[in-house]
Amino acid sequence: MSLSERTRTGLREMPSNAAWLLSRALKPADAVGTAADSARSAARDQRRKVTAAVVDVAPIGRDSVDIRMKRAHEAGDRAREAEERALEAARESKDRSDHARQVNERGRARVAEVDRETARRVKQRIAEAQKAADEAVARERQAAEGEAEEEQQEIRAEVADEVEEAQREAEESRERAEELVEEAAERLSEARRLADEAAEAARAAAEEAHRQAQQLAAEAEQQASEAEARVKETEQIREQARTAAKQTARELGRNPANGGLESYNKPELVELAASIGVEGRTNMTKDELVAAIAKASRTR
Repeated sequence: MSLSERTRTGLREMPSNAAWLLSRALKPADAVGTAADSARSAARDQRRKVTAAVVDVAPIGRDSVDIRMKRAHEAGDRAREAEERALEAARESKDRSDHARQVNERGRARVAEVDRETARRVKQRIAEAQKAADEAVARERQAAEGEAEEEQQEIRAEVADEVEEAQREAEESRERAEELVEEAAERLSEARRLADEAAEAARAAAEEAHRQAQQLAAEAEQQASEAEARVKETEQIREQARTAAKQTARELGRNPANGGLESYNKPELVELAASIGVEGRTNMTKDELVAAIAKASRTR
């Protein structure tokens, strides 16, 4: 019973001591609380199991007590191993947390240094660029002003030359205009004289032209009368030929025994059709020509 009590007391205190050591080891590491909580939970579970195993010894015999004591020691060994692993994990977590904190601090310091350096370089480059720009602007302004002054002087000289040339040309033009005015006056007088002569000649020519026109009109009228007479004579001859052709066609139509219109060939029929005024004769067949000629011959 005393052995059981000592064992129970030692096992009951051991997890508590291990938890205390674990909490002491993990106290400085704020970033690994989860690992410490896991180790404490494992120790509490193991302690409950060992306590339950030892409490069950009282109502059982000597052999059962030894067996259970052996199990309790084994459980205690396992609990210590678990505590050692938990402590090792806690130490490793603490080391990693410290390393991470150091890396973070170094990173922040490096970032701050880079920010300061880049800001310094940016300011320096801006200042250099501003200085270069100011110098370039000054050079460009000086060059532009010099070029503008030269161009202005050239333009002034060109304008002065152009004005002088224009004044000289204007004077020459005025003198030339006066000469032309005098010449124009002389030519106008001559033109008036020539115009008077031309008017006299035109009146004479008009009278002669009127006389010739009257003579030509009389001759044209006589020629027109003669032509009209010839046209009437031609119409009479044509009418007589047409009448004769119709008469011939009627006779041929009435006397088919003597050959009639069918005995003529097509060119002869076309000529006969032309003489009596048949239209479209050139596109007709021989039978159509015979019929057209017979029809036209019956028409006065």
